[in-house]
Amino acid sequence: MSHRNLSLQGIFTLFILMPLCLLGQQINIPRIDQMPDFPQPYEMRDWKSVARQYDSTVFDVNLQGQYLPLVFFRETSVNYPGQLSFGLHTTVGTTSPASGEAINAIPALVGATLNGIDKSDQFGHNWAQMAQEFFNKRPSENVYLNHPAASSGHDWWYETMPNIFYMQLRALYPEIAVFDDQLETMAMQWYRAVEAMGGSAAPWSTPYMNYRAWNLSTMQPLETGVPEPEAAGAIAWILYQTYVNTGKEHYRHAAEMALEYLDGLQSNPSYELQLAYGAYTAARMNAETGTSYDLDKMLNWLFNRGPLRGWGSITGNWGGYDCSGLIGEANDQGNDYAFMMNGYQHAAALVPLVRYDERYATAIAKWVLNLANASRLFYPASLPADQQDNYAWSQLHDPLSVIGYEALKETKNNKSPYATGDGVDGGWSATNLMLYNSSHVGYLAALIEKTNVEGILQLDLLKTDFYHQEAYPTYLYYNPFDEEQAVVCQLPAGTYDIYNVLTNTVETFAAIDQTVLQIPAKTVKYIVLIPTGATITQDGIKNLANGIIIDFNNGQTVPNYPRIKALVAGDSIVEWNVLTQVFCTVDGEGPLTYSWWIDDEAVEANAILDFSSNETGEYTIA
Repeated sequence: MSHRNLSLQGIFTLFILMPLCLLGQQINIPRIDQMPDFPQPYEMRDWKSVARQYDSTVFDVNLQGQYLPLVFFRETSVNYPGQLSFGLHTTVGTTSPASGEAINAIPALVGATLNGIDKSDQFGHNWAQMAQEFFNKRPSENVYLNHPAASSGHDWWYETMPNIFYMQLRALYPEIAVFDDQLETMAMQWYRAVEAMGGSAAPWSTPYMNYRAWNLSTMQPLETGVPEPEAAGAIAWILYQTYVNTGKEHYRHAAEMALEYLDGLQSNPSYELQLAYGAYTAARMNAETGTSYDLDKMLNWLFNRGPLRGWGSITGNWGGYDCSGLIGEANDQGNDYAFMMNGYQHAAALVPLVRYDERYATAIAKWVLNLANASRLFYPASLPADQQDNYAWSQLHDPLSVIGYEALKETKNNKSPYATGDGVDGGWSATNLMLYNSSHVGYLAALIEKTNVEGILQLDLLKTDFYHQEAYPTYLYYNPFDEEQAVVCQLPAGTYDIYNVLTNTVETFAAIDQTVLQIPAKTVKYIVLIPTGATITQDGIKNLANGIIIDFNNGQTVPNYPRIKALVAGDSIVEWNVLTQVFCTVDGEGPLTYSWWIDDEAVEANAILDFSSNETGEYTIA
């Protein structure tokens, strides 16, 4: 029988191994401290309107004009013969009009859906289901890739991120059966890759992942070019979310192995987008499974300038515009280069991270305020004509200015800032207006609502927290001003008590329609709307309302019990009456009373082991 049917139960409750002195306290991120509390000039776009108008523009098959329309259909399917599929042009004026990348098309679907648009029934098409074509349905790959007929092993972020975007789309369209069919086929490829890189639970070992990419056909690395060790974070996200969906422990094991590799790095691995998803997964696993990854290190990596590409967060004022918070090549030497997609995707990963580690609420909320304000500068309407490349085309064909530039340069053509990109100079586009960046705007838009106080945003911590446990509405507000502010929170239909996560208390009872939040200067308000009269209970350091977690860190001091990471047999087949090696891997030290079973039949009950080190036991199963 498969070793995946082994199960183990300790007689203790699992708790986070977190430094108790930091519980409930806010932790600064020094790079974010360099950003203004309230960026100037402050011009917050209506990002939801941008996202919705962008969708109606790029999916309009009847759009006419130069380089239009921007969507096309693939009449011949590679992976699902007989079924229609689609693509979006990578750029306005692309030199490869039949390309249509997954990192463009699928996020466009996710972003639109997050903002209330049903992409399963729009303009007579089920666009969501058509995304299935990016699943390279052949044994040599069997994962989502950037094109319908592609191969892995070239550039890790182009090969991991399509799978993350697919899983996000699957979460939004659970009725599309083919997405369920693809899930474990895809996840097993990444599981096998982690094993091929040296990851194992029998005995426990951490994979080596400092490669440019990984070929899933040959299970061999690409070792030339700039490495992308941050891919460990994206792979961990894929595998942990698969575990959440299936309950199968081997996916969790592999996710832990990938994060252990990432956590063990001594140098900043930041390259593109994957590290943000790794930080989110680390925070979530710390909260949900009791791991103890160094989240502070990962978040500082994300915002600091890394050595691989100079990647990090922008700080500073460019030509009178605060541009802090944007993500890209943060050289800090007068030639910074920020990219639109990366900021949007960092926000998608890091805003829900706060649910699982409230200590970063102030830092992340302040950063989002800067990012959301500065991101308008990627769009033609926000800069003078001589500070961008393609103002005339945008004025004529995109009067609402919803298609943005790939990037924002600190200085170009003696102008600062300057909206531009690599497409024209690279010869792969007639303009630097990019869909493959602009298609991600819906993620940012879904997270943000304006409030009655200009400069204070409401952040929705659930919108991009895909596959989260059952939860109540959860919001975060940052007051950037020197005085306390009264912010109106509009409530859904019903009656609510307002739970303050940072004080671990209910601060308002029986609110209807709206409530007023008093937010002191330079601080955050982090609330959960719970049913009026809900029964609040405590489970270790978690608080629950009517059995649903509302606070992953209630400030209580609890013992640091050992945590069982894995219990697996050394062989994939375990036979009766045959001596079998069983590996038990734990975090922590001390004696542990445990029981374990095979297929619900007890093998050993109330045994005691001293877990001062990983345990390897030999058992005859009779």
